[in-house]
Amino acid sequence: VQLQASGGGLVQAGGSLRLSCSASGGTFNYYTMGWFRQAPGKEREFVGALNWDGRHTGYADAVKGRFTISRENVENTVALQMNSLKVDDTAVYYCVARQGTTYPVAEKYPWWGQGTQVTVSS
Repeated sequence: VQLQASGGGLVQAGGSLRLSCSASGGTFNYYTMGWFRQAPGKEREFVGALNWDGRHTGYADAVKGRFTISRENVENTVALQMNSLKVDDTAVYYCVARQGTTYPVAEKYPWWGQGTQVTVSS
């Protein structure tokens, strides 16, 4: 499975960004898709995930109510809509995939995209 993330950039605090991830090489419809992020000097942390049929989602407390994950199985894409961005959201964001249900643990996701930088300025 190959994952390609895009959509990162520089935005002011309070603004919005939409990240997109395209998948190829696997049976996308049956994968849980998610996002992790890693800020400089910090460990990777779970952002959110969405199971294959979109019925089950999980979000980190830090982003609940501000971030939304969605997927389009016909196009093999998953998106992360980020609203009300904060300086603390600055990080490299990674698209991930796994078979099975959503899981907030990085080691449970065997497939990772290359990461896209999100920078939120004050």
